[in-house]
Amino acid sequence: MSSSQTANNSAAGKGTKMSSLRSLFDFLRRQSIFSLLCLAIFLFLILAAISAPWITPQNPYDNAQVDFFDANLAPGTVSGDGRFVYLLGSDALGRDLYSAILYGLRTSLSISGTAALLALAIGTLAGLAAAYFKGATDMLIMRAVDIKLGFPTILVAMVIMSIFGAGYFNLVIALVLAQWPYYARTARSVALVQIGQEYIEAARCLELPVHRLILVHLLPNSLPPLLVVFTLQLAHAAAIEASLSFLGLGVSIEAPSLGLLIANGSKEILSGHSWQLIYPGLALVLLIFTVNIVGDRLRRILNPKERG
Repeated sequence: MSSSQTANNSAAGKGTKMSSLRSLFDFLRRQSIFSLLCLAIFLFLILAAISAPWITPQNPYDNAQVDFFDANLAPGTVSGDGRFVYLLGSDALGRDLYSAILYGLRTSLSISGTAALLALAIGTLAGLAAAYFKGATDMLIMRAVDIKLGFPTILVAMVIMSIFGAGYFNLVIALVLAQWPYYARTARSVALVQIGQEYIEAARCLELPVHRLILVHLLPNSLPPLLVVFTLQLAHAAAIEASLSFLGLGVSIEAPSLGLLIANGSKEILSGHSWQLIYPGLALVLLIFTVNIVGDRLRRILNPKERG
């Protein structure tokens, strides 16, 4: 290859990259400042939760690092050994509240994210199967969906946790069983529209295997509305997890959780230690609020009728 051809290819590659960056910039510029701010905050919360072991002064759930004599210290107080400052104060057990919130945020995002992904996979496959096979398969799946949707999600999760007991994996299972019908109903509605399209008929004429037709052709074209449902259900899962943990039906008591921090802080509110309730509550509200705003904006972007 000559040097001129190499230079032309390099210039073309740079032009493609610049075009992609320009398209991304134009897309971001068309979004509202508020929705971009919420997205940035949400991404920051995820990054902070992942980085919790490296950006916090202590592991609040390691008894060797917690000093009980530092219990109920106000925000900005220096620790008894002088090693760090309790930025958000300490709780009744002497744990750094800033550290506890980030560790709790990590657990909440882990549980809600895992549950939402599993519910997305199960519900989507169920909905696509119901739309494609129709008949008895459709009736069986959608009757199960109707029965579940007849009960509040929090009630279903509470019943499941009451039966199986508290714990990380039990909570994930409870959230999946409570949320998969939302994905199934959405997937079925979208798939029924897509099945009537010409590309599905063409795939059938080629006698493609059913699993390939569903997973390779039908699924990708049904994903946009499901991504919106996933975002909203992620926020819902975080709220349910916190509610169950607050009631003692979520993660075990020694595990970090925003719901447990809020429950412990509510016991100290009358003692004048309001920061133990306010800061974990604000973290949970910020997480749920930003995810909901991002989900609503995503719905507007993917639905041409609601763009603006």
